[in-house]
Amino acid sequence: MIGAGPKAAGGAGPRVPGGAELRFELTAEERELLPSATDVAFYAEHGWYLAPKLFTDAEVDALAAAAEGYYAGARSRELPVRPPRLAAWQPSDGPVQRHNDYVHYESDPIARILCKPLVGAVAALLAGVSEIRVFQSTLILKPAVAGEPSNVVPWHLDKHYWSTSSSERMLTAFVPFHDCDEEMGTLTVVDGSHRWREVGREDSVTRHFADRDRGDLERLLAVNAAHNGVEVRKVPLVIPKGHLSFHHCRTYHGSGPNLSGRPRRAVSFHLQDGANEYRRFPLSDGGAAVYNHDVLVRRLPDGRPDYADPEFCPVLWRSPEAGRDDC
Repeated sequence: MIGAGPKAAGGAGPRVPGGAELRFELTAEERELLPSATDVAFYAEHGWYLAPKLFTDAEVDALAAAAEGYYAGARSRELPVRPPRLAAWQPSDGPVQRHNDYVHYESDPIARILCKPLVGAVAALLAGVSEIRVFQSTLILKPAVAGEPSNVVPWHLDKHYWSTSSSERMLTAFVPFHDCDEEMGTLTVVDGSHRWREVGREDSVTRHFADRDRGDLERLLAVNAAHNGVEVRKVPLVIPKGHLSFHHCRTYHGSGPNLSGRPRRAVSFHLQDGANEYRRFPLSDGGAAVYNHDVLVRRLPDGRPDYADPEFCPVLWRSPEAGRDDC
């Protein structure tokens, strides 16, 4: 899937927000960082993967500086409309955990670093697809505030929020701006949970975890583990600076409080395969689930939202096999 030569993926790619041209090619050094067949098998079995150092220290520092500029109000552009469930922390919200969506669209300095083809190439190998597009990006800051309730992220799986997406191969890259360990409230995954048969699914699971009872989410995790006859094995991911973790869209995950005394800063970089598209997800009240993209992206000829809209969902990686069926 990933070509052997530095230009094996073939020529120029699209432009990410800000005009940076993506070239679907890797250097010899970058190819050494791709997951091996053993790594891909590990991801398939466990639902997560800790990648080697994909970003240099300079790139991470530049990403952190761009994030500070973003918090200070710097925008390359703003969303044309405000989606119904937009995470958009602002200083008036106070010292809670900060979540800001669409930073790859609103900040060119963030996009130029975050949208590194190598990240897409790693994701493509893990997901077993030939094309990876951006789906969403969320800038996160977990403050060093003891006892802050928003710092604890309850157990959830991303696919619940992506019910309007047809793909089961979507995944998330977690990109911390520093060494990130359990003391900082790092991302914690439930090993192998992406392979569970799910029970107890209701309309409520499409709601963001901030709108749900944490005890109910904990109970749902336990019920699903029992249904599958397995124990819940929680794995805190210790992620050195410049390294990334990847997890499957059906992997249960969450995070604990930040006890380190310094902010935990990161981006959750949500990725979709080239075959993903909008599908109507009916709710019990007769309505349909809505994702934020649905009011932003362009429309397909049949009226559906286009999750391949390059303005909001640019292609991050395309291999020579692009155009073949991925699913």
